[in-house]
Amino acid sequence: MADPIVDRVGALMREAATTAILPMFRRLDAADVTEKAPGELVTVADRQAEELLDAGLRRLLPGSEVVGEEGVAADPGVLDRLKGPGPVWLVDPVDGTANFAAGRQPFAVMVALREAGVTRTSWILDPVGDTLLVARAGDGAYRDGLAVRMSPAALEPTALRGPAPTRFLPPDLRERILAGGHRLGELLPGLHCAGQEYADIVAGRQHFALFWRTLPWDHVPGTLLVEEAGGVVRRFDGSAYDPTDGRPGLLAAASEQIWDTVHAALLAS
Repeated sequence: MADPIVDRVGALMREAATTAILPMFRRLDAADVTEKAPGELVTVADRQAEELLDAGLRRLLPGSEVVGEEGVAADPGVLDRLKGPGPVWLVDPVDGTANFAAGRQPFAVMVALREAGVTRTSWILDPVGDTLLVARAGDGAYRDGLAVRMSPAALEPTALRGPAPTRFLPPDLRERILAGGHRLGELLPGLHCAGQEYADIVAGRQHFALFWRTLPWDHVPGTLLVEEAGGVVRRFDGSAYDPTDGRPGLLAAASEQIWDTVHAALLAS
């Protein structure tokens, strides 16, 4: 994984964590937390970290564009940069803002680099544990520089556990998923931090994760991570995840067999 930019991005993310995020953890005042949309929180740490990452990533790769969560919140047109042919950074400065604002874990810093519509590299940092996950297209997945690869044995449905949060699901789909949950080992409520959900699949702490909202900064980094570690991430209809396609619904799993089993239990008509 000898690529100088991998280490430089990781160092930049750690700088954002130590400069803008961790000093505010469990030290936020009421004025430091606002709603950017109904039910969607943003903190001063989110904004400061994104500013630092935006400037630093552009310096690392001159001519590149940045699509950050807070930048899109301020100007939805920023999202169109994903459709360009040149290099584009995706940035989630604090994934799990609601957790962070409440003074609890998990939360993460996530970055991905895309070019010509392909995700080339992704990074997921746990700021508290200082654990960095990196994936490079065609080169595998790494945890703190050590290769990680999933090869789960074939498992019975009742052995499978993973999150299937129902907050944003349409009522009919919510009922179908809850009705099918008895076919699996355990449906978890979710951690409210997509970066940690993907990391937990790679670490073997859970076997799958179901998502309804598919915002690119939430899912592009983890999708590459899981796929390069040997797993599968697809739309509910089985198609590949394209972050320029705004359709909802995504299922990540540690293997093809697990994806098929969970899909049959929760999503098959």
